[in-house]
Amino acid sequence: MRAFTCENCGQLLFFENSRCLRCSHRLGFVPSRLDIVVLDDPGASVLRPCANLELAQCNWVLEEGDPGPLCRSCRLTRTRPADDDPDGLAAFAKAEGAKRRLIFQLLDLGLPIGEDLAFDLLSSRTGPVVTGHDDGVITIDLAESDDARRERRRAELGEPYRTMLGHFRHEIGHYYWPILVEGTEELERARALFGDDRIDYQGALQHHYEHGPAPDWSERYVSSYATMHPWEDWAETFAHYLHIRDTLETAAAFGLVIAGPDVAQDDSLSSVPVPEVADRPFEAIIADWLPLTYALNAINRSMGHEDLYPFTLAPTVIEKLAFVHDRVRVAERHRGVPVAPPTP
Repeated sequence: MRAFTCENCGQLLFFENSRCLRCSHRLGFVPSRLDIVVLDDPGASVLRPCANLELAQCNWVLEEGDPGPLCRSCRLTRTRPADDDPDGLAAFAKAEGAKRRLIFQLLDLGLPIGEDLAFDLLSSRTGPVVTGHDDGVITIDLAESDDARRERRRAELGEPYRTMLGHFRHEIGHYYWPILVEGTEELERARALFGDDRIDYQGALQHHYEHGPAPDWSERYVSSYATMHPWEDWAETFAHYLHIRDTLETAAAFGLVIAGPDVAQDDSLSSVPVPEVADRPFEAIIADWLPLTYALNAINRSMGHEDLYPFTLAPTVIEKLAFVHDRVRVAERHRGVPVAPPTP
């Protein structure tokens, strides 16, 4: 995430701010600029606040020519809790905050967002809900916005990491499989890395929950869930790639530099994250990423917390991440050019 400042007074702003805490000016995020502007400025008169400003704490704005009354991010949600469901609406607001971060990153990376992409934000507190993706429609269980419930599920499933933003990033990975891989010249390479996606998904799902992953899964997969099916491996790896890109951009925006402990005998524990990585080979990205995670984990442990980054990236996983990087770079180079999924 980039660092933002108030155009009026220079105050540091965060992505979620709708008002400057120093000068009290109203603020709005402009998708076409990927920046936060002062709405009280006469030059911003064509910008209109999203109708979800109060309901979902949405600080995005509608630009000239945008259909109303919702912003570009909120328009993607086709189903939400009813107005008479206060608990559901509170969870909905949290989920929309995570979704805005996702959409910001997709826009920042130049990844195509088609008219087929939609979100159903529903809660399993009121009925059965399965988080997943189906032909462009992403369903998210709003019950996951409850920290205690999500932590309980994380422990039950033996997962090292589980967040609402992580769910969004995983499911959007499924959305980009047909766009970035299927029907392209890279499909066979993807199958060599992730496995044959033509194997029966339901059978793989049943086998995974009955037998679990192989004992040595961490040598080839970023998570145990990724072992279930090549589609899940791609989605988990894609989500992890988004984690890496976003965190490195944030580190660069705040000027974080890792120089390594004084006892280090080589330069492997040094890192100078940079904001623009589209044209960098993945080897350079991972060389910045690993020292940063070592430092962040050490800081977390100093505060008595578990590791902020509880993952070990085996060489095979890094190769898969590099493949995702290559496919995203193609989209970045063709930024703004519509990319349609292959015709069945």
